[in-house]
Amino acid sequence: MKGDVKDFVRRLATQLPPWFGDDNPVRDAVLEGLATAHAWFFSFYLYVRAQTRLLSMADSALDLFALDFFGEAFRRGAGQSDSSFRNRIRINLFRERGTRRAVEDVLLELTGRAPVVIEPARMSDCGAVGVNLALGAAGYVGSLTLPFQAFVTAFRPRGNGAAGYPGVASNPFGLGINAIVAPESVMRPSVSDADILAAINAVKPAGTLVWARISH
Repeated sequence: MKGDVKDFVRRLATQLPPWFGDDNPVRDAVLEGLATAHAWFFSFYLYVRAQTRLLSMADSALDLFALDFFGEAFRRGAGQSDSSFRNRIRINLFRERGTRRAVEDVLLELTGRAPVVIEPARMSDCGAVGVNLALGAAGYVGSLTLPFQAFVTAFRPRGNGAAGYPGVASNPFGLGINAIVAPESVMRPSVSDADILAAINAVKPAGTLVWARISH
C-alpha cells in the first residue's frame, strides 16, 4: 500500500547501489527502521492535509474551526461525534435565515430529502374547496387562528444500514463462527434527529412557532 512501511522499504532500496544483493538482513533492518519513520510522517501528513477542509476535518480541528468562526458560544455538545458537530457547523456557515426557503433548503442539504412545510394561514399550502381541494379528497386544512406558525415534516436521510454484512441466520456454522460485525460507524446515523431540530431552529424566522415532525 502506498505510504506504508513496505512501500518505503522498496523506495529506499531502489536508491542503494547493487552490491548489497537482494538478501541482506542487516541492510533490510536498517531500511525498515528508516521506513517506519517515513511511514509515520506520511500518515501524519495525510492527517494534517485532511484538516484543511471542513468536510474532512476531525477531532480537535473541528473545535478550532468552530472557535475561529463562531467564538466561545458555539461548542461541541457532550459526547457529540465529529459528523454531528460538522453538520452543525455547516448549518451555521453562510446560511440564509429568517425565511421559509431557508428552512426548506437547510433540511434538504442536511438530509438529502425535501421537507413538507405547511403554513395554516397560507392558502397555497392548504387551498380551498374548489381550488386545489375537493370533497372526499385528502388535503391540509388551513386556519387563520394560527398566524406565524408552520408545521414541518422532516425526513431522516436514506441509508443502506448494515447492507453487505451477514445477518445472524446467515452463518451455516452457528453464531460466533467467522462472524462479521457491522462497525459502529455504519450503524450510527450521520445525521441525528437533534441535528435536524437544530437546523430548523438555526434558520427559522424570529417570532414564529414551528411544529416539527421527523419521519423516515
